[in-house]
Amino acid sequence: MSTAPVSPADFAPLRLRKDEDRRLRAGHLWVYSNEIDVTATPLRDFQPGQPVEIQASNGKALGTGYINPNVLLCARLVSRDPAHPLNFSLLVHRLNVALSLRQRLYPKPFYRLVYGEGDGLPGLVVDRYGDLCVAQITTAGMDRVKDDILAALQKVLKPAAVLWRNDGAMRELEGLERYVAEASGTVPETVAIEEDGLRFQIAPRTGQKTGWFYDQHDNRARLDRYVRDRRVLDVFSYSGAWGIRAAAHGASEVLCVDSSAAALAQAATNAALNGVADQVQTRQGDAFEVLKALREAREHFDVVIVDPPAFVKRRKDFKEGALAYRRINEMAMQVLERDGLLVSCSCSQLLPRETLVETLLQGSRHLDRTLTVLEQGRQGPDHPVHPAIPETDYLKVVFARVLPV
Repeated sequence: MSTAPVSPADFAPLRLRKDEDRRLRAGHLWVYSNEIDVTATPLRDFQPGQPVEIQASNGKALGTGYINPNVLLCARLVSRDPAHPLNFSLLVHRLNVALSLRQRLYPKPFYRLVYGEGDGLPGLVVDRYGDLCVAQITTAGMDRVKDDILAALQKVLKPAAVLWRNDGAMRELEGLERYVAEASGTVPETVAIEEDGLRFQIAPRTGQKTGWFYDQHDNRARLDRYVRDRRVLDVFSYSGAWGIRAAAHGASEVLCVDSSAAALAQAATNAALNGVADQVQTRQGDAFEVLKALREAREHFDVVIVDPPAFVKRRKDFKEGALAYRRINEMAMQVLERDGLLVSCSCSQLLPRETLVETLLQGSRHLDRTLTVLEQGRQGPDHPVHPAIPETDYLKVVFARVLPV
């Protein structure tokens, strides 16, 4: 284990400017560099990941956390109690609190165990795949206690193996190395998970994110009642979670579309695992190009699911990204039957829910069709939203009926 600080004296003071403490007092956990009193506590005096005591302008402690002076979002508050800093003991406590929620909600050990700020551990994500934990560290402060994180996971869960999926682009912004490595045990190339009685193989080392998208579990369950005897198109299908579930719940035919041959091979394997290989076909290609080709071939589907990667990753990308959501959903509507269901998803934190709905409305009107919203979804409860941090409420899903005028 690392030698994490255990008393306030071990923390360097980080002084905020006058009135810049109001957001933290209201429940937020983030400090930006322009909120810091750099005269009292110059940023050049700090090291990336260094533990700090965050103070109001009058010197009163607000809590402890860590800092990276080289980035705009430079400090995160972890604990408001100075007696419980970020160390092995606090990690064990917060892991146990997180685990208690998941065990109440999920009958089997397949879920996101830690969701950053939502579980009081900013900079850390842990997905649980039975006896395997896949962890991602995205900040220098959390990286500093990496050994404590591993030890805490071993104490709380006793997993057979832990994999570091520390290969996200955010690590570069924090000045951290990107890598994938076994932390403990032996991690197989594929592992089996279960979702509501269905079985899937995932690739924890090489798959997207940590290998699976637990955040869509509840939304995939919403789909069940819409698909019986329907022809379904799953766009950006990855390894087939939406499409295979549709087939298992009575869809007559499913086409999974993805740009990754490896993902589609995994989808075919997963279809066979669940006895729906005859109902599920795959097609490799760019989603926009495939939708165009399907439209030109006059193909139509009763249900189209569009679950793309984030098109809006930075504020400067908003206009272009919003246009991409408009284009992909409009193209999806063009291959819908006259009375069809569009399931449109966005995982872009910066795209408001109302903007996604407005985008769908604009697309339907451009095609001279009528759109009504039947249901809306967000990420599941294993991705708890911090109410002071709207960025933690990132996933938007709209179930919309699309009809002729």
